[in-house]
Amino acid sequence: MNLSVLLGVFPVIFLGELPDKTMFASLVLSTRGRPVMVWLGAAAAFAVHVAIAVTIGAALFAILPHRAVDAAVAVIFLLGAGLAVREARHERKHEDREEHLVESQALGHRRAALTAFLVIFIAEWGDLTQVLTVNLAARLHSPLAVAIGAVLAMWAVAALAVVGGRGLLRWVNVVIIRYVTAVILIGLGIAAGVYAIVG
Repeated sequence: MNLSVLLGVFPVIFLGELPDKTMFASLVLSTRGRPVMVWLGAAAAFAVHVAIAVTIGAALFAILPHRAVDAAVAVIFLLGAGLAVREARHERKHEDREEHLVESQALGHRRAALTAFLVIFIAEWGDLTQVLTVNLAARLHSPLAVAIGAVLAMWAVAALAVVGGRGLLRWVNVVIIRYVTAVILIGLGIAAGVYAIVG
């Protein structure tokens, strides 16, 4: 396993997930159920999504020519940057919608883990961090390191949410984090595009 890949993936996914709707969902669910159970449910959902994303990324690398993978990764990184900017602009609307989803799904302490799993599993489809994980697996050719780095980052964000999310949201400007994520993705997109052209 490539430790440098793992250490490089962790901050990218962490920044992408930190202001995400799934963090907000974990935060709200932890107020309605046991935080440990909420974290376990969220952690399981994240692990499933990372496994799916890494498998897709590795398959892209195996099927497509190297330059085509780099070009596709560059385009998807740039689209991810656009998604991050769009989410920054509509952050309040997303929070209201997610709160309604969470409130309708949170049923009690005994079902906290299952509820967290279902809410996170549904909310994470097509999410920025899922797209990033597919790209990183395709680009870095180290699926295990990408998977571990992505899972650890998502688990860390879920832990922050269930332990002290409301306090954290007072210190963290979600919109700024979205724009920082967009800048990082633009840089990764440009780098992948240059690599695709010069080979």
